[in-house]
Amino acid sequence: MSFILPEPKPAIEQNTLEFETIPLVKPTGFREYDARWLFGDEINLLGIQALGQGLGTLIREMGKDPRIVVGHDFRGYSLSIKQALTVGLMSAGIEVNDIGLALSPVAYFAQFDLDIPCVAMVTASHNENGWTGVKMGAARPLTFGPDEMSRLREIVLSGSYKSFDGGSYRAIAGMRERYIADLSDNVTIKRKLKVIAACGNGTAGAFAPECLERLGVDVIAMDAELDHTFPRYNPNPEDLEMLHAMQAAVKEHGADVALGFDGDGDRCGVVDDEGEEIFADKIGVLLARDLSALHPNAQFVVDVKSTGLFMTDPVLQENGAKTEYWKTGHSYIKRKSHDMGALAGFEKSGHFFLNKPIGRGYDDGLVAAIALLQMLERAPDKKLSDLRKSLPKTWQSPTMSPKCADEQKYGVVADIVAKIEAKAANGETIIGQPIRDVVTVNGVRITAQDGTWGLIRASSNKPELVVVVESPTSEENMKAMFAELDAILSTRPEVGAYNQKI
Repeated sequence: MSFILPEPKPAIEQNTLEFETIPLVKPTGFREYDARWLFGDEINLLGIQALGQGLGTLIREMGKDPRIVVGHDFRGYSLSIKQALTVGLMSAGIEVNDIGLALSPVAYFAQFDLDIPCVAMVTASHNENGWTGVKMGAARPLTFGPDEMSRLREIVLSGSYKSFDGGSYRAIAGMRERYIADLSDNVTIKRKLKVIAACGNGTAGAFAPECLERLGVDVIAMDAELDHTFPRYNPNPEDLEMLHAMQAAVKEHGADVALGFDGDGDRCGVVDDEGEEIFADKIGVLLARDLSALHPNAQFVVDVKSTGLFMTDPVLQENGAKTEYWKTGHSYIKRKSHDMGALAGFEKSGHFFLNKPIGRGYDDGLVAAIALLQMLERAPDKKLSDLRKSLPKTWQSPTMSPKCADEQKYGVVADIVAKIEAKAANGETIIGQPIRDVVTVNGVRITAQDGTWGLIRASSNKPELVVVVESPTSEENMKAMFAELDAILSTRPEVGAYNQKI
């Protein structure tokens, strides 16, 4: 199969001859660790085909076995995008193994189950309808990071993708059943638990309720009917609309926990038996407590948005647990956890990376959900709310996301990093206190003497910044930290409205 597309253009008007004959690929769609575009406005099907041929070219350039797993999430256009991607991959001589409708972790599982090195999962994850994207990897369980994404961007935008013979297509049946069996066949939850499985009408509805039922818990499926219009809310357990629906369901059914899954099932959000949301980083602390009791001196990796309790929690300290803060992003935490041999990695956004002997190292919302249910099984006299209340008190904001264009966000953050570093170097204060430390591994995280901290970074997958604040001492100090960071951001005309504020 020998075919080379024209070089892509960054902008083409829709409903024109040019749109039907030339690839459209907006350069900003190549993110730090995956690819995201508005379908039609920023990429067309020919652009997706060029992406596939570019990915196939990169796989061969990396010296990988030219075989790949592909799957797609449940959106009205995802199947056609996967087919265009498949044509491009085959043009580059790649054997395409199509597992059909899938969660991202099902695609990662298939790499192991089929012994295939590469993966390309068509998904926009938790982004709103209209978005599409691809999560890619060539060394299981890892996914691409900045180096691979930069090279892929270069190949695609320059039109230097190549054609090779040997491309082929295989439809793989039964992967859904094999995945569910892999998670559930050797796990039984004997404790009587009533569990809400909230799916937001996304892909997880075809997987999560059945998987959890096989564990032996009483499952109440919530918005599990597949509907790519997402009629109630976007399937994103970090958004307040979905969380509020989960809270209402817990109270209505008297459930022990609500577990919410995002559009491609690699994240899990949690609401406890009292209807209280537990941010994913706090769930991470609870899981780290549980796992470090079973595996003393365990190593964990968490992202810079996460609570400071990973460093100060007395239970973790008693268990000898060690934690390193690292860059936000599923590829970053996955790779760092893998490279360090960490037992687990946690992200505030709800990605959980459980390595051997618990998982295979990739982010899987259902693996995280099962780990949480096993934690409750090991604490039969405690409710999840009791475990939440056992954590040292902190006042923590949700993840706030002021708008900032993709073309501008990294420059804005670089300037803010320099300003805050200078503030610390000059001996200035933050919220009226000395500055304890400044971490710049991913944006800037500034911590006051009492442990109150605030973070500003660029979102890796949307035209936004990310702002998070937390205080172990008072709500007033948390709000004061936000006010100081917001004052810095308000001087930048490139920064727009927030999705929410505290």
